[in-house]
This record gives sequence, structure tokens and C-alpha cells, in this order.
Amino acid sequence: MSSLDKIVIEPQTPATACVIWLHGLGDSGAGFAPVVPVLGLPSDHRIRFVFPHAPEQAVTINGGFVMRSWYDIKSMDLHDRADLQGVMASEQAVKQLINEQIAQGINADKIVLAGFSQGGVMSLFTGLRFEQRLAGIMALSCYLPGGEALPEQLSEANRSTPILQHHGEQDDVVPLFAGKMAYDALIAAHYQTTWSTYPMAHSVLPNQLTDIGQWLQHQLN
Repeated sequence: MSSLDKIVIEPQTPATACVIWLHGLGDSGAGFAPVVPVLGLPSDHRIRFVFPHAPEQAVTINGGFVMRSWYDIKSMDLHDRADLQGVMASEQAVKQLINEQIAQGINADKIVLAGFSQGGVMSLFTGLRFEQRLAGIMALSCYLPGGEALPEQLSEANRSTPILQHHGEQDDVVPLFAGKMAYDALIAAHYQTTWSTYPMAHSVLPNQLTDIGQWLQHQLN
């Protein structure tokens, strides 16, 4: 499998940590690349940011229209929304991105896997199953592919990895209850997850990005 195309933003000094940030349906890595200066990181931070582009594929709920997508969405029913075969194919591509960073000298425990919407689904699914301990998993405005069920073949290495979950209180794309369902499942399984809601729709807010920047610094220091 060839590596995904991506936007890479290097720090001013050689990177010692990395955030891999996965975009939502129909977007691209360019959609979130502009957030880096808004995170409020210190000027001497050493975090590389990687914003990959999902492959293009037909999306059933959008009339089969071809767009960037981590997996097909066949229905709005939460338990049948994510095409698990597509999720697992993208998981392999995301794991390759992580392993590329490890090959470049960044330890897995200095890598945060982040994502918004579909990308958040992928960050949760991949992070919970990844064989080496990650620094953190960030899941914004998203859900678990199995509704209230955690993925199978969970990794013991990431049992205590910090997880950050954010959701918009007026989200009309991924309802608030879908994110809360994922949170409840993680808490019930004793994962170290933090849940916050914001007065927004299916988006991100400046003060939310500041909160994310502080969380990233804490995980990657």
C-alpha cells in the first residue's frame, strides 16, 4: 500500500513528537492544517503535524458521489453508519502513517492520533487497536463505528492512553448522543477519557482549539 498524500508542518526545531490529524468526510488535510498557529503552542514547540488526505471513493448516503472519505457511509443509523470493511482498510493506511513517524525517529509514545468526525472515528478505532502505546487519542465530533460497542481486538498497550473527546451541543451531523455513547462505552471499560461539549454545530471553535493545544502540550512534553 502506498502512503497517503499529506500536508506536513514541521516545527522550527527538529521534531521530537507528532500529531497525525485526520479530517472529516469530503474534506482534505488542508481543512485542518490552518489550525496549528491557533493552538497557542509555544514558539519553541517540537511537534510535527501531519494532515493526511483520505482516499477518494463513492459515498452511499451522498448518492454515490465520489469524495474524500475514510470509509463509506451506508445509512444514518448509528449502528450501521460506518462500513467496517472500509474502516479497517483505512486503519491500515493510518497505521502506516504512524509507522512512518516511528521510522523517522519519533517514538510511538510521542505520537497523538487525532481526528474530526469520520477522522475521529478512525482515530478512536485505530488508536484503541494500535499495538504500541500512543501519547494520546483525540476524537472530535465523532462516534464509535459499533455505536455503543468498542472495537474488537483492543490493544493492551493503549488501555491507559489519555483520550480527549469533544462534541458540539448543536451538532446536526453527528448527534451529541452518539459522541456521549462512545464516551460511556470507554468509561465503562475504564479508559482514561475526558469529555467536553461546546456551544457549536459540527465544527471547531477558537477557544476549543486553545484547549486542544494545552492538552497536546501536556501529552507531548
